[in-house]
Amino acid sequence: MPRLLRMAARTAVVAGTATAVSGRVQHRQAARWGAQEQAVEEPQPVPQQRSAPSTTDTLQQLKVLGDLKAQGVLTEDEFATEKAKILGG
Repeated sequence: MPRLLRMAARTAVVAGTATAVSGRVQHRQAARWGAQEQAVEEPQPVPQQRSAPSTTDTLQQLKVLGDLKAQGVLTEDEFATEKAKILGG
């Protein structure tokens, strides 16, 4: 009986080790293949064009800018620079 028990224990250890090694190999291969697929399939980003802001947005930004200038937060030069950015010039 003890011999049968030892043989069963040895078989269990061998099977468990084989399963662990197999799982580790599969995990590594999946990670490697996933990285390769991602590198191949990853499309290059397309530069997106900005849509022109609506008139309401532009007016709102100019009002905020004017308020900041009136409060003394912005100098005349800063105001002119930011205004040109908003108006696209």
